[in-house]
Amino acid sequence: MDRSRERTRDVYDRIAAHFSSTREYPWPEVESFLADREGALGLDVGCGNGRHAEELVDACDRVVGVDASRGLLETAEERATERAYEASVAFVQGDASRLPVSTDSVDLAVYVATLHHLPDRERRVRSLDELGRVLSPDGAALVSAWSTAHDTFEAASADDDVGFDTTVDWTLPGGETVPRFYHVYSPAEFERDLAGSALTVEEPFQSSGNCYSIVRSERKTS
Repeated sequence: MDRSRERTRDVYDRIAAHFSSTREYPWPEVESFLADREGALGLDVGCGNGRHAEELVDACDRVVGVDASRGLLETAEERATERAYEASVAFVQGDASRLPVSTDSVDLAVYVATLHHLPDRERRVRSLDELGRVLSPDGAALVSAWSTAHDTFEAASADDDVGFDTTVDWTLPGGETVPRFYHVYSPAEFERDLAGSALTVEEPFQSSGNCYSIVRSERKTS
């Protein structure tokens, strides 16, 4: 693993317990995406504490949650045990640009609040390619990233066509701050990266300061 990915992993290992305590509920956009869908295998890329993997368990027979942070995976495992769905989910330490999942095997995937942590465009597009690889021909995924449309970033973006790199501090109990890398996408750039990957864009939209898209593999059944 290169140093930039190690830094992101180390940051989330460091803040895992506190971060997890502030991430109790699934995003409404994820709930809406999964509401009328079901499948055999679900995948949560960048699963964090497992709050969206828990939603996938209700829609899929089996679920795999992947995250680079061992600390966050431990919080996800604890959550699954406490809520008695541990038999339906496996949490795996892994890289979003090299997913530990078989080709054409995933029916439903959630890839939210993670793409923007990858340090350069090559890795971000490679991770989208990986998502396209693992999705079954009839599979669907929800992808999101922070957007320049977010109130936090509107003043920082002078160009509607491209995003920018920044750091956003996480404040631990006691006041210590830990910087986290973000690539903040413009909506146009987000759609370009999706279009340049092994994914077919079905429904791009913006919500709560994030770019979203429902996507399928390029190999989707016609």
